[in-house]
Amino acid sequence: MGRVLEESARAAGHEIGAIFTSANVSDAARLLPGHTVAIDFSTTGAVPAHVEAAAAAGVPLVEGTTGWQRDEGGVRKLVEARGGALVYGANFSVGVNLFYRIVADAAQRFRGAGYDPFIEEAHHAKKRDAPSGTALALEAIVSRGLGREERAGGTSVPIASTRAGHIPGTHRVGFDSAADQILLVHTARSRAGFAAGALLAARWIVGRRGMYAFADVLDDILALEPETERKVR
Repeated sequence: MGRVLEESARAAGHEIGAIFTSANVSDAARLLPGHTVAIDFSTTGAVPAHVEAAAAAGVPLVEGTTGWQRDEGGVRKLVEARGGALVYGANFSVGVNLFYRIVADAAQRFRGAGYDPFIEEAHHAKKRDAPSGTALALEAIVSRGLGREERAGGTSVPIASTRAGHIPGTHRVGFDSAADQILLVHTARSRAGFAAGALLAARWIVGRRGMYAFADVLDDILALEPETERKVR
């Protein structure tokens, strides 16, 4: 993901001031200050430290790592205390975030109709968290739409995960009955879509403070579209 993000940023005309890996992440506190924005796709356990380093340096952060939500409360307090800026998301694909909205509408329509929901997700063999953050987000969306309470220590919608080969990411949300099955599917063709969304969030977060979900970014951008179209016409 880091390599794809670097290539996408350069292609879009952005200047990259520093790249951090496990070999030089200890230099972050020294090298981060002065940069416009930072983007993190790393490991779950490193997220709080990376958020703290960015906030201390006064650099807005786009957090694309998943699986750290158990630390969300502490991260939010840190961002607020430091006057930092953070955009986070289970998935930075614009398509996936529009898919969330389609699934939310579908779940409401299936409420009380006698259909059983399920979620299937597949990713490359090196992805560490399972279920994916996107699958968990979909589970919450479906649960709310169907009027189900989330279960402590488990999900109210079954999730099946596959880790194999080089699959960028596939998510299926199904509604099954004795008579038929309806299936909603999002398939990523490459990681370029995730990079494009992260760069979109990076441009949006500059000049802001606070902690935002990627959905907030899209809401703001989509709300501006009609006005922009009217001006063009």
